[in-house]
Amino acid sequence: MASTSLPVAILLCISIFFLLSVNANEVTVGGKSGDWKIPPSSSYSFNEWAQNARFKVGDTLVFSYEAGKDSVLQVTREAYEKCNTTSPKASYTDGNTKVKLEQPGPVYFISGKEGHCQKGQKLLLVVVSPRSSAFSPAPSPSFDGPAVAPSSGAAKLTGVFSVLGLVLGFLALF
Repeated sequence: MASTSLPVAILLCISIFFLLSVNANEVTVGGKSGDWKIPPSSSYSFNEWAQNARFKVGDTLVFSYEAGKDSVLQVTREAYEKCNTTSPKASYTDGNTKVKLEQPGPVYFISGKEGHCQKGQKLLLVVVSPRSSAFSPAPSPSFDGPAVAPSSGAAKLTGVFSVLGLVLGFLALF
């Protein structure tokens, strides 16, 4: 009996480690291209990318752009819709901006460079709480506009394997 308990305990520890390791991701805005700039065509949208991604509380967005020539503004819904750059919630100009998503709900970003937002350089995404993100699809914003894609789907698979590992670990006890 003792010889069976050790492998089960090890399996449970490994499963818990994987489950905890998928709680937060670093996501590059723009997907693999990773560029925060005016979309190259009307067929590309940062918001379409965001609608196909899942953002959880604790994730970090990475905006890459040329410092001094562009910026990232976190804004309200009204400022997002009107491309209003005058009173942002937060302003970033360093060229490699990292923004931690700290609460569930919609989050709005626009370019601080004059005219860029009007040309589609803006992002609306919906952040879900970690509990619900593993089992429910990300809510789709009811807004048509620019979007961005995650750099990898590996986190989703890791989450599935973590849950599977926990289930198998518990079944091994019986």
